[in-house]
Amino acid sequence: MTLLRRTVLYVPADNGRALQKARTLAADAVIVDLEDAVAPDRKVAAREAARTALDLGKEVALRINAAGTPWHDDDVAFAREAGFGAVVVPKVRRGRELADLAARLPATLWPMMETAAGILAAAEIAEAAAATGPAALVVGLNDLAAEVGATLGADRAELSHALQQCVLAGRAARLDVIDAVMNDIADTDALVAEAKAGRALGMTGKSVIHPAQIAPVNAVFAPDEAAVAQARAIVAAMAEAEAAGRSVATLDGRLVERLHADAARRILALAEAIAERDAS
Repeated sequence: MTLLRRTVLYVPADNGRALQKARTLAADAVIVDLEDAVAPDRKVAAREAARTALDLGKEVALRINAAGTPWHDDDVAFAREAGFGAVVVPKVRRGRELADLAARLPATLWPMMETAAGILAAAEIAEAAAATGPAALVVGLNDLAAEVGATLGADRAELSHALQQCVLAGRAARLDVIDAVMNDIADTDALVAEAKAGRALGMTGKSVIHPAQIAPVNAVFAPDEAAVAQARAIVAAMAEAEAAGRSVATLDGRLVERLHADAARRILALAEAIAERDAS
C-alpha cells in the first residue's frame, strides 16, 4: 500500500472550524498542532478540541509540545488516551528521545528535524522513528535556521546539507521525508519552485500552512501523464527482457536495469494511489 503524503497540512488544534474544513481539502495528511500554532493559555482547550480531528477521513498526526516544556507530559498523556496513531515530536536531538517516548506512547512517531543536533544525529533518529511504524521525518527549517543563525535565500542553499542529511537518513530507514513549510502563502511561484527542489532531492512531499498551497504542491509531487507512460514502458521492457532470459533491456536507445523497473513501479503505485484518492 502506498501512503500518500504529498501535502501535509498544519492546522491549529484549537481552530475547530479549520479542523472541520480540513476534512474537505485535498491535503493527503493533517498535522493537528498543539505546539507553535497554539498560545500558552490555549493549550488545555486545544487538546480537547483536537479530538474532533480523529475522524477527518485522512491520515492525522498530533504535534505535541517538546520535552522540557510545561505541556509535554500532559500532551503525551492526552495523545495516548485519545488514541492518536501518529504523533509529531518537535525539537528531537537524539534517537534515544524517541525510544524513550515510544515506551510511554504507543503511536507512530514523526520526528521534527529542526535542531542542529538532530541533523547531526539524523540516521539514529530515523531508525528510532522507523521502529515505531510507518513514520515520516518532518523538516523544520524555520527553527533550524534560527538556531544556527542562517539567513535563507530563495534556493535554501544555506541549509542544503541539512536537507540532504534528512533525505539520506530517511531513505536509509525507509521513511517518508516531508519538506519544510513555505512561509509566504501569497507567492505560488516560489512555493512551486521550492517543492520541485525538494522533490528533486528525494523528498516525499511538503508541509503546508494554508489551503491555497495544497493544489500546487500536490501537482509537484504527483507523476504527470508522461512520467506514468514512461514508467509503464520501462516495466514492460524489463518484463520482456526477463522473459527472454536477459537481466537488462533497452528502451529508446537507453539501458534499462531492474533498479529502473523498481523505480518505475513506485511511480505507477503512486499514480494509482492518487487516482484512488481522487475517486473517493
